[in-house]
Amino acid sequence: YQKCIRTGDIESVGDASHLTFFEMLGNWSLGDYFKEEAIKMSYEFLTSPEWLGISPDVLSVTVFEGDEEVPRDEESAAAWRSVGIPDERIYFLPRTDNWWGPAGTTGPCGPDSEMFIDTGKPACGPDCRPGCSCGKYFEVWNDVFMQYNKQADGTYIPLKRKCVDTGMGIERTAAILQGKKSVYDIEVFTPIIRGIEKIAGLEYGRREETDVSIRIITDHIKTAVFILGDEQAIKPSNLGQGYILRRLIRRAVRHGRKIGVDHHFLADLAEIVLELYSEAYPILEKNHQMIISELNGEEERFFTTLKKGEHEFEKMLPGLLKNPKKVIPGRIAFKLYDTYGFPIEITEELGAEHGLEVDREGFEKAFEKHQQLSKKGSEKTFKGGLADHSEMTTALHTATHLLHQALRMVLGDHVEQKGSNITAERLRFDFVHPDKMTPEQIKQVEDIVNDVIDRDLPVTMELMSLDEAKKAGAIAFFESKYSEQVKVYSVGDFSKEVCGGPHVEHTGELGRFKIKKEQSSSAGIRRIRAVLE
Repeated sequence: YQKCIRTGDIESVGDASHLTFFEMLGNWSLGDYFKEEAIKMSYEFLTSPEWLGISPDVLSVTVFEGDEEVPRDEESAAAWRSVGIPDERIYFLPRTDNWWGPAGTTGPCGPDSEMFIDTGKPACGPDCRPGCSCGKYFEVWNDVFMQYNKQADGTYIPLKRKCVDTGMGIERTAAILQGKKSVYDIEVFTPIIRGIEKIAGLEYGRREETDVSIRIITDHIKTAVFILGDEQAIKPSNLGQGYILRRLIRRAVRHGRKIGVDHHFLADLAEIVLELYSEAYPILEKNHQMIISELNGEEERFFTTLKKGEHEFEKMLPGLLKNPKKVIPGRIAFKLYDTYGFPIEITEELGAEHGLEVDREGFEKAFEKHQQLSKKGSEKTFKGGLADHSEMTTALHTATHLLHQALRMVLGDHVEQKGSNITAERLRFDFVHPDKMTPEQIKQVEDIVNDVIDRDLPVTMELMSLDEAKKAGAIAFFESKYSEQVKVYSVGDFSKEVCGGPHVEHTGELGRFKIKKEQSSSAGIRRIRAVLE
């Protein structure tokens, strides 16, 4: 068996059957047996009293219906008939349901055949069938038949050596064998659910809306622990796998707030997961402290963002509900993202809870417009201490703005920039302050800057007069240098400063900010040297 993480169904997690992380059984054939033998073995393992002993009467299957590119999978259908599955329980479904691959644009691929258990629930309608989200059918196994090689021109050529790759979710299978209504009712989830009950002061199984949130938290904290504890050492970020991890953690935090948890709780649940799985997966214990540290940090960073964003959403909600189309305009969703660092997925989820749908296209247009504004702001040469326009110097330039604002927050509004110099390796920043900074103050400044980086706030530029800029709250300390029209760079709701640019588009691009040295430059002027790691 193997560990598996499925990211395509994150929004579905919370029902009785979907999991992001699960353990999977499987068997393979590399050029040996194919459809008929694989299906016979699958049927035997599911139904034989020597194995799982599931009644054949509750078993339904799906096969590929075919399209203009690949013919209908009659071989699989015939194999199912040969073991006794009647035609009324063999469903022909399209490519979206019964096709695997290729992993890229070309390569091995083929039809699959999925096995479902009928739970006995009434059908939700005349079109209810395996794969329906109503919960009547429970998928337990999938046989993938690598039969074709997709070419660059889009054609499919039969493989000379055909292969089989199958997968069976252990949790779902255990739930069926134990007669459970939900995968979350099996023993591996019980300690986590009990932990959530204790933290939230709730009882699982009393109210469906609350149960959904408890299941989401249960799944997402377990998945987060396994991702953080993996050999690849993935950390929360705004790119690729790191963003999946961040999204799971943040969704768990939001559902915690939804059931009344107004304090940090993920580390407590992670300890339960670690106790359950460290013996089977020793690498989790090896990375124990790192897992807890990363969860604490990510939860801390998101907590403030979430509270602000939810507060703003609640203020907007009465007006949004008056919209007869029940749509959250893209500009509103972008405002939540732009000003408060509020993830679009959270806005979509909040909207869905109130019967509202986000105008994704409008959001993308607003996002694109913001990118264009930022790009225009970076086109002219900046002559204020920037050595070049490389990615690193641009990132350090943005970090200088964050440093400036953080210093004002920690030391006071008397802090003014007196000079800067930025290379591809480091930034140097001179500022007005009478005293040497304490280690505690330096740590505070670093934490503030890194919090803004983690919030992935957008950096936007507007052209306006100097008077307009000052009225808008922009910092401007070199007034004699400015022309009639000035550029004002805003970092979300954190800072606003008159500047020539260029800057990154989002603070999440910066990396970790670290102050390397704080010293005197001259009387009443301090100097900081800092880097992005």
